[in-house]
Amino acid sequence: MLRIHRSENREVVFTLSGQPDEESIAELKTLIDSEANRRRLALDLKDLTLVNEDAITFLERCESNHIKLENCSPYIREWINRQRRGS
Repeated sequence: MLRIHRSENREVVFTLSGQPDEESIAELKTLIDSEANRRRLALDLKDLTLVNEDAITFLERCESNHIKLENCSPYIREWINRQRRGS
């Protein structure tokens, strides 16, 4: 289960906690799409516990679309980098 908490200041930040699955990724995509034209977006990943390949693909796509990934753990960062390199 993934919990999503929205906050805003100079940018909209979605703080993610828990474990994402297909349904929660779809929900998060909908939330991001609803905010896309307002302000800069960031995903705070400090409380993200476990991810799968779908989540990594989604996070890589977010970052490619100029959504900042904050507090990204080293293992998630490495997995995203490998995904970009196609390894």
